[in-house]
Amino acid sequence: MAKLVSKTYGDALFEVAVEEGTLDTMLEEVEAVLQVLKGNKEYINLLSHPKIPVDEKKAMVEEAFKDKVSPELAGFLITIVEKGRFTEIEDILSYFMSRVWEEKKTGVACVTSAAVLSETQKKEIEAKLLETTSYVQFRTDYAVNPALIGGMVIKIGDRVVDGSVKTKLENMAKELNKIQLSN
Repeated sequence: MAKLVSKTYGDALFEVAVEEGTLDTMLEEVEAVLQVLKGNKEYINLLSHPKIPVDEKKAMVEEAFKDKVSPELAGFLITIVEKGRFTEIEDILSYFMSRVWEEKKTGVACVTSAAVLSETQKKEIEAKLLETTSYVQFRTDYAVNPALIGGMVIKIGDRVVDGSVKTKLENMAKELNKIQLSN
């Protein structure tokens, strides 16, 4: 249900941005709003509280975002409040961003490695990703997890490529356990 809600509202915002010719501007604004909201979970909880009247919630959104974002985005946020969907606002805005990135053929990758990667290594990874996918550019987040022992795990959407030493060792252990020793 939550995915359907984020898709429905995210698609609506996407269509407005396309119609208005403000896709890039809207993407920047949504990224900024999402960052603010992620840092203020109490604000989301407040705007989702059932005992606070909708008019008060709308006034809070207008006060917080009026003159800081486009009228279209401010109106969209007010609509989300009116429909009682503010608990899903992060998912809605994230869906919108992913839809814009898909439109722009921009892939989003999360690369987790066992050690910090150098800039040269990062560029090599991004070049390989561009070579093996249909994307023309990537937005890449890098993380470090020493538990991987070596190698890396790359996530692009629902796809995961796990080239970590940890996983390879676990797979080898499974295979060895399947082998039955005979006398």
